[in-house]
Amino acid sequence: MEALVVRQLGDPTLPPGGEDSPFGPISGDQPVLELSSPTSVRVRVAATSLNFATFLQVQGKYQERPPLPFVPGSDYSGVVDAVGPGVSRFRPGDRVCSLASVGSFAEFIIAEEKALFAVPDGCDLVAAGALPVAFGTSHLALVHRAQLKAGQVLLVLGAAGGVGVSAVQIGKVCGCIVIAVARGIDKLQYLKSIGADHVIDSSKEDVIGSAKSFLKTRGLKGVDVLYDPVGGKLTQDSLKLLNWGAHILLIGFASGDVPVIRVNIALVKNWTIHGLYWGSYLIHRPAVLVDSLNELLSWLSKGLITVQISHTYRLPEAHLAFAALRDRKAVGKVMIVIGSSAKSRL
Repeated sequence: MEALVVRQLGDPTLPPGGEDSPFGPISGDQPVLELSSPTSVRVRVAATSLNFATFLQVQGKYQERPPLPFVPGSDYSGVVDAVGPGVSRFRPGDRVCSLASVGSFAEFIIAEEKALFAVPDGCDLVAAGALPVAFGTSHLALVHRAQLKAGQVLLVLGAAGGVGVSAVQIGKVCGCIVIAVARGIDKLQYLKSIGADHVIDSSKEDVIGSAKSFLKTRGLKGVDVLYDPVGGKLTQDSLKLLNWGAHILLIGFASGDVPVIRVNIALVKNWTIHGLYWGSYLIHRPAVLVDSLNELLSWLSKGLITVQISHTYRLPEAHLAFAALRDRKAVGKVMIVIGSSAKSRL
C-alpha cells in the first residue's frame, strides 16, 4: 500500500525522499495492514485531515512523540475493506470516519470497531474526514466545557483556521453572538457568510477597539466565552473584553507564544480557564467524545454545520499541504485525498 512514512524528525514542508526531508520516498511497497484482533476493522482511507498537531508531531514538537518510523495522521474517513469475525456493526463497503493517534496518511488503516463512526447518508466522505478533530475540539470546548448558551457573546481568535471555522459555526448553532478574528479580506468575507456577527482583521484593525465598538452598538457589556487557538499578545489583549464569570478556552498556541494569564485577575473576575486537549478524552472520557462526534455527524447530515475544505492534495503532495498550513493559506481544512482518482484542489 501507499503511505507517507516519517523516518526522521524535521521540516514537513520538504518533499518526500530528500536527504533532509522527514519523509521517506512515497511508493506502493508498504505491506497492507492485517486485522489485529477479532473486533478490528480495516478501512480503505478516502481522505485524511491535516491538523496543526500533525505539523508539530513531524517536527518532534508535539506533546506525544511516537517512535520512529511512523505514519502520521489523525482523523480520516473511508470505506470498510475487511472486518474481524467479532465485528457486528460494520461490513465491507460501509462508509465510516474515525480518528487515530497516528497512521491515517496511508491507503489503509486498522481500527477497532468501537472507534468507528458510521457516516450518515448524504454526508460527503471528504467532509466527514475533516470533522472529528476540528469540530470535535470545538464541540467539546464550547458545548461540554463552557456550556455555551443562546445569547452569549463568543469571541473566536484564529477564526479562519480549521478549529476556528468550526467554533464560529457551533457558536451560531447554539444561538450565540459571534465575534470572529482573522487575517485578510477573503477570510473575513467567508466568516461573515457562515454567520459571524462581527469580523475583525487582526492584521489591520485594533481588535479590542473594534470589538468594543461592536458590543456597544448591540448594548452588550463584553465577551462571555473566549475561544483561543492562537495565544500570544492577542490572548493578552482579548482578556480586556471579558465579562465577569467568563470562560477562557485554551485550544492551542499557533502563534508560538504561550500567554500568561494572571490568576489574581481570574480570581477577582470569577473567570474559568479551561485547558482543552481533545485527544486525551479518548483515554479519560471516551463516552463524552463518542456522544460529541455522534451529535456533530447528526448536525452535518441535517445541514446545521458545513465543513469548509480549503485545499486538497494527493499523498505525494503532502509536503505542499503542510506548507499551506504553515503559511496560513487555508480558510477551513487542508485535506489529503487518497486513491488513484484523487485530484489536487488549491
